[in-house]
Amino acid sequence: MANTAVRVRLTQGASESDIGALKAWLEREHKLEALRDAGGLEIRVRAGTADGPASPMGAGLEIVLVLIGAIAPKLFDEVYEQVKSGVRAWRENRRAVESGEPPEVEVAPDGDGR
Repeated sequence: MANTAVRVRLTQGASESDIGALKAWLEREHKLEALRDAGGLEIRVRAGTADGPASPMGAGLEIVLVLIGAIAPKLFDEVYEQVKSGVRAWRENRRAVESGEPPEVEVAPDGDGR
């Protein structure tokens, strides 16, 4: 089965405001925004999954980007790289505008996007 979703998990004490800010940042990434506007991508927040290191002080939420439609598997690699690039840019921006280190962020394929 081809990947059609990307999971973005914030760790190391991430707050709900960090999750909201990163989601908004990804929604404004040009390629992701164009794909979303065309109906080929959904970006949503969901409860964190149990697989992987949990942060007891974290928000327990993650962002999932779900590709929609028949072309989705072919776009996966491009979207995956765009998400990783967007996350790096968001962390650099957060470091510049807020005190302290930004939370660590894990970007990984997500099989079902639910």
